[in-house]
Amino acid sequence: MKKLLFALLLLLAVPAGRAETLPQPKREFRGAWIQMINGQFQGMGRDAMQANLRHQLDVLQACGVNAVMFQVRGEADALYESPYEPWSRFLTGTQGTAPSPRWDPLAWMVGECHRRGMELHAWINPFRAKTKGTTRLAASHPYVKHPERFFEYDGLYIFDPGMHENRKYICRVAADIVRRYDVDGLHIDDYFYPYPAAGKPIPDEATFRTHNNGMTDRGDWRRYNVNLFIKMMHDSIRAAKPWVKFGVAPFGIYHNERAGSNVPGSRTAGLQNYDDLYADVLYWVQQGWVDYTIPQLYWEIGHRTADYATLVGWWARYAAGRPLFIGQDVERTVKAPDPGNPRINQMPAKLRLQRTTPGVDGSCLWYSAAVVANVGNYAGALQKLYHRTPALQPLMPFIDDKAPRKPRKLKALWMPDGYYLFWTAPKAKTEMDSARLYVVYRFGRKEKVDLERPEHIVAVTPETFLKLPYGDGCEKYTYVVTALDRLQNESKGAKEKVKL
Repeated sequence: MKKLLFALLLLLAVPAGRAETLPQPKREFRGAWIQMINGQFQGMGRDAMQANLRHQLDVLQACGVNAVMFQVRGEADALYESPYEPWSRFLTGTQGTAPSPRWDPLAWMVGECHRRGMELHAWINPFRAKTKGTTRLAASHPYVKHPERFFEYDGLYIFDPGMHENRKYICRVAADIVRRYDVDGLHIDDYFYPYPAAGKPIPDEATFRTHNNGMTDRGDWRRYNVNLFIKMMHDSIRAAKPWVKFGVAPFGIYHNERAGSNVPGSRTAGLQNYDDLYADVLYWVQQGWVDYTIPQLYWEIGHRTADYATLVGWWARYAAGRPLFIGQDVERTVKAPDPGNPRINQMPAKLRLQRTTPGVDGSCLWYSAAVVANVGNYAGALQKLYHRTPALQPLMPFIDDKAPRKPRKLKALWMPDGYYLFWTAPKAKTEMDSARLYVVYRFGRKEKVDLERPEHIVAVTPETFLKLPYGDGCEKYTYVVTALDRLQNESKGAKEKVKL
């Protein structure tokens, strides 16, 4: 009974105190994963699913989340209108059956996120073609058309990564999403070669014999295949829309440190990207093939074989050549006691580590529904403590570093329903230079105008107006409005003084 009471108190503990001293960064990736593979939408009608997603997005927005990773392809299927693959059973209940009434969840989500000033990253699983629970494949499924391109493994169907036609096909599917939808990113998870099952070797002997490119080591060959795929995916996305970000969320351990190995390793003892999934993540970062990385560091601080603190430091040391975000497990975080203060959970310590480790530019929350349920008061703590101020996205100058022009014709005007600030979009020669969002700052009478202070941000909006909180007209304020392009490069500010 005492153990149960302690666990309940821990889950309800509101992290405080130390959170007040944490910096509130102006730029920080604050993502959340919304998955479909868990069946949370399966068989749900359009109106019910839209209401569910709208509620999730409203809560995430209130918590300061600024990017959503929305899973749209889990097993060579689609949560969108695809010319290549069947509608997902995780949407309609039966693979290949279109929703009725017909609608496109990805297109709808893009609109909902953008209205809230949030990015939408389309999340796909690249190589998995059938999960264990799927018993029937639609006639339009790629396995039904070309079974010779796949292998079976532990109840799964896997696109054989050693075949060029598979790598090319998956990149074609991703490029189609990027071309037809106004997504901000294309996101892949940690399934490359399958997670190993005890006593079950990967059945790719025939592919190795015919497609080995002169390589003799099977592990090196498998990593080479995945490397080819990552480069092809990067190039396909850039060719379709150069501003769309390409990100990967690998398993949390790259390689376990061991004597005699020339591969960088962490002081851990778990499954490995490099050795077990054949995902050479550091090489992708070094080659500039990924725009951001989100290692899934779902363990606790002090975990015996995969210590969270150790792994944060390791990834920051080796993978910060490109923006690095930390994959956070919400439920495990709030269930684990803080090593320094067992009366509270690990949320304060993890957020402090994230914000004070050089090279770490934010986090992504696994998973959205746990945040929305406010497990362990996680959402409440984000809103009141850790995400008190809005945050812009981290810059990616290797894609684009040119800021848009500042907003034009900034003016405060009375309207029938109140006092408004209006402005006009700046002129732009190319899509990359166009304004997509606007940041509105407010400064009091004696406050210095400093756009690096996020506590002065009152809105990040796609609109070209903002209703002002008019009082008695006696207080003087300076409003500054800047423009953000697709990569969130920020323009200079346009100023307007008002009395509220």
